[in-house]
Amino acid sequence: MKEIKVAIVDDDREFLSTVKMFFAGERGYSVVATAEGGREGVDAILTSSPDVVILDMTLPEMDGFEVMSEARLGGAKAKFVALSAIGGDEYALRAMKSGASHFMLKPISFLSLKNRIDEIVGVAATSLPLRPAQNRLLDERITNIFISVGIPAHIKGYQFLREAIKMAVANPEIINSITKRLYPEVAERFDTSASKVERAIRHAIEVAWNKGKIENINQIFGVKVYSGNEKPTNGEFIALVADKMLIECA
Repeated sequence: MKEIKVAIVDDDREFLSTVKMFFAGERGYSVVATAEGGREGVDAILTSSPDVVILDMTLPEMDGFEVMSEARLGGAKAKFVALSAIGGDEYALRAMKSGASHFMLKPISFLSLKNRIDEIVGVAATSLPLRPAQNRLLDERITNIFISVGIPAHIKGYQFLREAIKMAVANPEIINSITKRLYPEVAERFDTSASKVERAIRHAIEVAWNKGKIENINQIFGVKVYSGNEKPTNGEFIALVADKMLIECA
């Protein structure tokens, strides 16, 4: 299989470094360039000729829309995966119309990102079925994370959240359809409604944050993911834990 050359353009140094390390550890991938600014990004793309560019849409000097335009004018043939913390169908549509092959809302699942890139370049995405021993290990590690961050086992959201994370590990794409697929599927397994699943998971996360164990979370993931004033959405927390589980249990 031909090695996939990747360039990463993002002004968040920690995120850029983490994405770079992830793909450096993936067989069949080579990170050929990184950049933190728009102009630097265009130069890096034209110099390194990547197959795929992971591009944040909010950059200094010029935004992601301009980067795609300038790179195309310079002769770049790369596919673009647009990333943004700005949601909304109109923004995503604009990115696609500007040349992005795929749009993903931050925070992202790295495994989902890899699967999207595999699809874009025509490589069949691979699933990661868990063996029984891996499944037990997964349960243990999720439980340990919940204990560390202060999610008590007696609340309903504990079970829902654990099931949601396991589903995201088995099928990373599901995190991109959290309302339409993940909540309803968890609800079906527990004979309840999707709205109750969503509310219970949100409550479980709020309980953890209200206990003030932010530093425990940052220590678990090895980087400063959140500060005291920040609180993740359900999808952000599920994706974050699922990514860690996929890496550790692979």
